[in-house]
Amino acid sequence: MKLPVNFMISGTELLARKKQSVIAMLGVMFGIAMFIFMISFMKGVNKFIEDMMLAAIPDIHIYNDIRTDYTHSVTEAWLHQDSSKIVVVHHPRPSKIRLNLKDPGRIIADLKTTPEVAVVSPLSSTQVFFNYGPVQLNGMLDGVDIYAEDRVFNLTEKMVSGHPEDLLTTDKGILLGQGLADKLNVVKGDLITLASPTGTVMRFRVAGTFSFGMSAIDNIKAYTTQAGVQQLLGKDRDYITDIRIRLHDLSQAKATAILLGRKYGYKSEDWETTNPSIKTGNMIRDTLTWVVSITLLTVAGFGIYNIMNMVITSKMKDIAILKAQGFSGRDILTIFLSQSLVIGILGAVFGLGLGYALSYGMSRVPFPQGEITSLKYFPVVFDTRYYLLGAAFGILTTFVAGVMPARKAGRVDPVAILRS
Repeated sequence: MKLPVNFMISGTELLARKKQSVIAMLGVMFGIAMFIFMISFMKGVNKFIEDMMLAAIPDIHIYNDIRTDYTHSVTEAWLHQDSSKIVVVHHPRPSKIRLNLKDPGRIIADLKTTPEVAVVSPLSSTQVFFNYGPVQLNGMLDGVDIYAEDRVFNLTEKMVSGHPEDLLTTDKGILLGQGLADKLNVVKGDLITLASPTGTVMRFRVAGTFSFGMSAIDNIKAYTTQAGVQQLLGKDRDYITDIRIRLHDLSQAKATAILLGRKYGYKSEDWETTNPSIKTGNMIRDTLTWVVSITLLTVAGFGIYNIMNMVITSKMKDIAILKAQGFSGRDILTIFLSQSLVIGILGAVFGLGLGYALSYGMSRVPFPQGEITSLKYFPVVFDTRYYLLGAAFGILTTFVAGVMPARKAGRVDPVAILRS
């Protein structure tokens, strides 16, 4: 038979049972809509958590990993003089260790020519004590090239007061974490006193405050210039303890870190090694999202299968009459399979629209303001791939759900049906 006749009969069947057709279409629509909504929202949450964690750590961190070696001590000279003696030293102490990198200028210059590297931020880091009346607050002070540090961590967007470049225009300026500034009860323009582990005391003027949205950082972290830290520690201008690196491609961090560690002979850690929980958490949440989302679409497919099976069962005599009039089993298959596909396509179209509306609505819901000052709305990711995948999976599910009932209809024996 000609295809237009088959499609005309298919359309007549769909319109004749509007309620069942609409219910089947709604099943597909809600399945696809919830798939898009859930995966967009969960991916948004994953991205926010990852971005928040990565906002506080570089892609690669190069530093001098201190390993205490007790094999070289005052006993070594005695053993050389008389190897027959047994010398026992209780509670040995390590010798004075250099924390800085050797020849940092060469390393920095070489890193800037490395194709994978986007930004290089050298720094001099030390523990300090912030004097607050009779109390001393422990903290970390990083002496940085503020422009490079801004490119690595995007400090401009994290500033609560002031700007990163204010560090350079303020005499002995310092940028404080907002939590630390609150503890010290200081604001931009105030003077604070710092003490180094060696006892050197210096005064700095607050040039601004920042917030990473993580109390573990905001309560202890401070920035100043490299010269400020070097002066506080009594070190020369080549005193560099760490190098932070931002890559062009984050996925290359692990391989690049290994190569840089071998090349320079220092500890080189990528962000995955430093925070393995980020990747593990993302994998668990992604798996949960995909399982739940695909389950929704599969349930919608079974709903269509049940509806199509009931329709074919109730239309056995009509099918027998069609076959008696010359319609082949292939024609019957086309009629009922096309009905399933129409339901799937319409459900997919409306499901995409509803999924987008739900996702957009969630993206405009204000996030409760608190510690996470950078998040104004609930995070949602709008990715075309999810919409294409939802539509394809929805149509494929309805196609598979309609094949078996349609094949059953195509194999109907008209004589046996008409006799019954």
